[in-house]
Amino acid sequence: MRGGREGESFVWLRKRVDEFAIRWLTKRLPYYERRVQNDRESLLRHLRPGDVLLVDGDTRISQFVKYLTQSCWSHSALYIGDALLRRGGALAGALRQRFGGEAGQLLVEALPGGVVAEPVAKYLPFNLRILRPHRLRPEHLEEVLETAIAAIGLGYDLGNVLALLRYLFPVKIVPNRLRGSALRFGGIAGSEVICSSLLGHIFQQVNFPILPTVEYPPGLAPAPPRRGGLRRFFGRGGPLRRESPLYSGLFKSRPVTLLTPRDFDLSPYFEVIKFNFIAGGDFDYRKIRWIDAGAEAPAPPLPALSAGEAEAPPAPAPPAVQEAQ
Repeated sequence: MRGGREGESFVWLRKRVDEFAIRWLTKRLPYYERRVQNDRESLLRHLRPGDVLLVDGDTRISQFVKYLTQSCWSHSALYIGDALLRRGGALAGALRQRFGGEAGQLLVEALPGGVVAEPVAKYLPFNLRILRPHRLRPEHLEEVLETAIAAIGLGYDLGNVLALLRYLFPVKIVPNRLRGSALRFGGIAGSEVICSSLLGHIFQQVNFPILPTVEYPPGLAPAPPRRGGLRRFFGRGGPLRRESPLYSGLFKSRPVTLLTPRDFDLSPYFEVIKFNFIAGGDFDYRKIRWIDAGAEAPAPPLPALSAGEAEAPPAPAPPAVQEAQ
């Protein structure tokens, strides 16, 4: 009986410590630099199910992550759109009752309260980036969405967060071979995750790379450039065709518990989708009104150039002017 009471006391104490740590880490900071005003309609128009949304957060843990990763991204989530709503039944009704018209615009994300589905509009006040897995096959997209939905309800792995912060700390007190030994997907209980490890696990299920290491064993090095068929046969010159080194190497995935939002941004396998300003195709930097330091009023916009003026090279200066210069 005594051992049972001590075990219960330990669990109670750990729970209280975790709750305090989460409250402290998720406390919002009084300042936040918003870089751009997000266009809600444009965001929803460009988002597709399977996209990764990166968020520049405003909490203490966000600042730690951004500082240690030398990145402006502190949170990642997967956009599932109306994947839950399409299931119909009581679930669809509950979603409509809870989120109204936003029930078809959902993200799956790991928050301190656990893995949840929330409307993407909640992040409109933040700096955002959309990343799209390049040429993800339709059947794999469905598997990605199903894996994300199945993760809803999992707990939050605070231990993974703290261990990851220690791993990223610039001063290497612990040897490299031991730094990641305590990190495991699913936490000790096997049912706890954090945002980046969740997304890493989801894409790993379909073998989609995020930021793996690539090794080239002997005999598998990238092939030298070669010429096209007929041109090579007749000995004529021509454009060289270089074999892609992508498929010559051996890929090795990083542990998903070591992934951070920055890794998705750095990954060459995700496309950056622009949804503000230039997405509409009507951006013209010549129409911007700049205010120089000390100026009392905005400078007038430059006159628009005709197509001929834009393409024609500038006329050379007269000899007298050239000598003066």
